[in-house]
Amino acid sequence: MIEAIIALVFGLLIGSFLNVCIHRWPRGRSVVRPRSHCVRCRKTIAWYDNIPVVSYLVLGGKCRYCGRKISLRYPVVESITGLLFFYFVLNLGLTVAALKMCVFSAMLVGLLFSDLEKRILPDEFTLGGVAIGVIFSAFVTIPDHTAQMLLWLFGFTVNGRVQWVAESLLGAALPAFVLWGGGWLYFKIRHREGLGFGDVKLVAMAGAFLGLEGALLTLILGSIAGSILGYGFIKLAGKDTATYELPFGTFLGVAGLFIALAGHKVLGGM
Repeated sequence: MIEAIIALVFGLLIGSFLNVCIHRWPRGRSVVRPRSHCVRCRKTIAWYDNIPVVSYLVLGGKCRYCGRKISLRYPVVESITGLLFFYFVLNLGLTVAALKMCVFSAMLVGLLFSDLEKRILPDEFTLGGVAIGVIFSAFVTIPDHTAQMLLWLFGFTVNGRVQWVAESLLGAALPAFVLWGGGWLYFKIRHREGLGFGDVKLVAMAGAFLGLEGALLTLILGSIAGSILGYGFIKLAGKDTATYELPFGTFLGVAGLFIALAGHKVLGGM
């Protein structure tokens, strides 16, 4: 339990950094400089006003200097990230598998809030996530055997770490290609963009971490949620279904988190 509590604290800190990434990367800004500051009055935030969740509550959700409201997104991202880290370490222990899922979930949190706010899925999360997911696959098994079966059909036999990496690469490439193909076909038929390339890269990232089955489940669940909840929101808000830009990446991110949390039940073991 003590390891999980330490992971919770560490997750809160990572969540604080994610907030910086969510605000700056979609705007093309550095996450290193300048130091954290109020986005309205530009005053630098002191360390004691930058403690995850606690500072938000102490300040009453307002900037100490200008009194303007601080977005509720800040404590929400920090809390979600901390709880995810707590969950994975509690269930998987201090293992590389737990580290892998903590990194994956943190990236998904960053992506879903970036898309929700700015309709942008930063490459630092998506493409960077693909690379990190493939690296992790060399150390943590992926609960999938599709790549192994396909390679066997072509006369190749792979096992162990080579198979894990192959599953990661296939999981990243195939669903992303299918999604890209669907978007390309939609454009040809409707003559307008129906899918952002960032969504394709997000699915590739999910596949790099979860394998082909996990990526396909993420895509299916995200599509169902986007269709039902997204369409319902558009109708209730009185938006134009032909022009409203639905944050599909947000639904994919939530679906990816669900698969990550329920992976041992859905995919037969992480």
